[in-house]
Amino acid sequence: MSTLGVATNTQELFNTVLIDTPLAPYFAQCLSEEDLDEMHIEIIRNTLYKAYLEDFYAYCESLGGTTARVMKRILEFEADRRSINITINSFGTELSKDDRTRLYPSFGLLQPEGINKLSKAEDYDSVTQACSYYSHYAKMFEEGGNADKSLEDKFFEYEVFLNKLSFQEQFQYGIFYSFLKLKEQEIRNIVWIAECISQNHKQKINNYINIF
Repeated sequence: MSTLGVATNTQELFNTVLIDTPLAPYFAQCLSEEDLDEMHIEIIRNTLYKAYLEDFYAYCESLGGTTARVMKRILEFEADRRSINITINSFGTELSKDDRTRLYPSFGLLQPEGINKLSKAEDYDSVTQACSYYSHYAKMFEEGGNADKSLEDKFFEYEVFLNKLSFQEQFQYGIFYSFLKLKEQEIRNIVWIAECISQNHKQKINNYINIF
């Protein structure tokens, strides 16, 4: 962190802060110095997270056993969620379909048929159609139930469900990852409760509270 104050321009930031740290493999594979501008920041962020997810997934696979089984289930959902969100958020932007496709993680339940459909999606209905062949995701896109829950809320709810499953397995490291993820959701719950109270919308508190 001390080197952040040393960098005076983009080149120094790229060479000193990024390349000379443990982040180097990700940055070296994903971008160059010329990419470091405000217009590319979202693409950079998603590209780096894709590289991280794929590396983490490969590492969990290398561990084998119960840890691999537990973590693959969680990370495959995370990969699919990112692919769906990237697709939806790209509508109405300058991001081309080819650029969008390059941001999709290379693993997940949607691979390869679902991802192929997402890469061609033109609107929200196309995304719904692409996910309709996967029971878990099809239910999230269905109308009805609690109308106050957004798609993102349903994603969080399913993520909590998967992380809770980790605690039913023995002799594996996935439980530590799940513990931290559930703590993150707990923090989101507290923030949500505080916002509902401050905005006098107490009736909406259960949208997050019932996740647990």
